[in-house]
Amino acid sequence: MSGVKELGYVVYEVSSLADWERFGVDLLGMQYGGRTADGFTLRTDEKAHRWVVTEGPADDLVATGYEVEGEEALDTLVARLRGAGVEVAEGDAALAAARKVDRIFVTADPMGNRVELVNGLADAGTPFRSGKLLGGFVTGAGGAGHQVLLAHGVSRETYLGFYIDLLGFRISDIIVEELAPGVVADLIFLHCNGRHHTVAFGDMPHTRRTHHFMVEVTDIRDVGLAYDRCMDARQPFEMTLGMHPNDHMFSFYVFTPSGFSVEYGWGGLVIDEATWEVRTLDRLHSWGHRPSAAVAELLAAAPAPNGEGH
Repeated sequence: MSGVKELGYVVYEVSSLADWERFGVDLLGMQYGGRTADGFTLRTDEKAHRWVVTEGPADDLVATGYEVEGEEALDTLVARLRGAGVEVAEGDAALAAARKVDRIFVTADPMGNRVELVNGLADAGTPFRSGKLLGGFVTGAGGAGHQVLLAHGVSRETYLGFYIDLLGFRISDIIVEELAPGVVADLIFLHCNGRHHTVAFGDMPHTRRTHHFMVEVTDIRDVGLAYDRCMDARQPFEMTLGMHPNDHMFSFYVFTPSGFSVEYGWGGLVIDEATWEVRTLDRLHSWGHRPSAAVAELLAAAPAPNGEGH
């Protein structure tokens, strides 16, 4: 089934452009892409942008751009969505130009997250160059990275029907762990290419649409250097260095200026579709990833999540 091939870009609405430019460029090692009408863009590879940062009060994810393999595949995917009763609108030339794509269609997932389906995400006019990294970011066939979104009470069957049956994602694995008495993280991880997961969903106690976005680097030393830069800048951490049991990512989690997190990692597992077997695991972390004191206190005080998250 033709469907999404990769996560092309994300769009965030943030209350402080200056803090975000410092965070993305100086701490994470991204390249400033350029000014837009209401913000700026960030690059992690040869593409014109991977993150679009706009000014506004939300301090949250406002759109995800998923790229499809060509114009015919895009038309097929849009027809499948409309055939299932999902509302899809074609974006105009101005939106396509702003996103640096050939064509764009806009819809929403069952949680209300804006989904932009695109083809032809443009390359930048200059090579990617970071002023901080020893290596580079891992993108290519795996797309921009991965993100974890909040289900907020929407049933697993409902959102999987959208992402698997319509967009063409496949299940990688499931993790269920009690983080604190009565607080259970129940996450399902989905892939659309070799990257272990492009998107994951969970019904965890969280106020935003997104829990985190993951960027992966090619040189393990860049994880340590970014960790030091964040420490020196007193950027608050969500979790210390550690490793996941499912995607084997060695990483840390740092809070963005908007309050959700970035996972900064190295060594993520690549799925071989021919041999991959879906498993259910009972822990989110193989080692490390110790929560900060503030996060630990929040978990201890949080009520159990409401609604159907599984």
